[in-house]
Amino acid sequence: MAEQTVDASGVALALAEAGEGIPVVALHGLSATRHYVLMGSRTLERSGHRVIAYDARGHGGSGPAPDPSAYGYEDLAGDLTAVLDERAVERAVLAGASMGAHTIARFALERPDRVAAAVLITPGHDPAEAGDPERLARWDALAQGLRAGGVDGFMAVYEQEALPERWRETVQTVVRQRLARHQHPEAVADALEVVPRSQPFGSLEDLRAIDAPAVVVASHDGADPEHPYALAEAYAGALANARLVSEAPGESPLAWQGGQLSRVIGAVASEAAREGLLR
Repeated sequence: MAEQTVDASGVALALAEAGEGIPVVALHGLSATRHYVLMGSRTLERSGHRVIAYDARGHGGSGPAPDPSAYGYEDLAGDLTAVLDERAVERAVLAGASMGAHTIARFALERPDRVAAAVLITPGHDPAEAGDPERLARWDALAQGLRAGGVDGFMAVYEQEALPERWRETVQTVVRQRLARHQHPEAVADALEVVPRSQPFGSLEDLRAIDAPAVVVASHDGADPEHPYALAEAYAGALANARLVSEAPGESPLAWQGGQLSRVIGAVASEAAREGLLR
């Protein structure tokens, strides 16, 4: 993929682009990078899609926010606008995991004219639990661990015991790999404190205003307890034009399988094209 930098109100966002055709923009989750949405799959770009993936502010190769507090969803949605404008994309299929999914929801509520379709992968924001002190304390501890001890400090706090034993080694390896990609770990620590305190929307009922074709990708709780299956179901039920997809119980999460996930994204992109939502 061709790599470049996009300026978003003074923040340099690291971006990669490949392929031609239907534009698909990939947004990653908190503490991840652009490499952890499609997981290295090139299925989309080989099947008539223009794939744009970028590192969120403070993550991966992107620069830190000008202010340590500027990692809220209003900032993240603004960065998505900057990416679309810079790459001259009027309307795109947006696919995002966790923080990326919430950013898409915020953006779709603000700029529905620029969203052809949405793929929300393992959403984790539950408005009913916003501000929960126990959840926020855990994020703060992860941020402090990263600041004090780098990757090892983060992993010392990360609650691997909540995962079934069969998934622990895989998750530990992936988390370490993605943390090692950050050029500004102190900025990631800032984001770990700010993003969980930011609200992409007020209630799940707000999602009913999004009428673009959508898919919500769920993971069963055994493999991904931080992104509950029931919450993904609630997102799919709230969206006006959505369906829920997931792996079979006991299988490796669909969200971890770049090739299969790409086919899901490609299917919803085809649906948007048939409905004339891409121009």
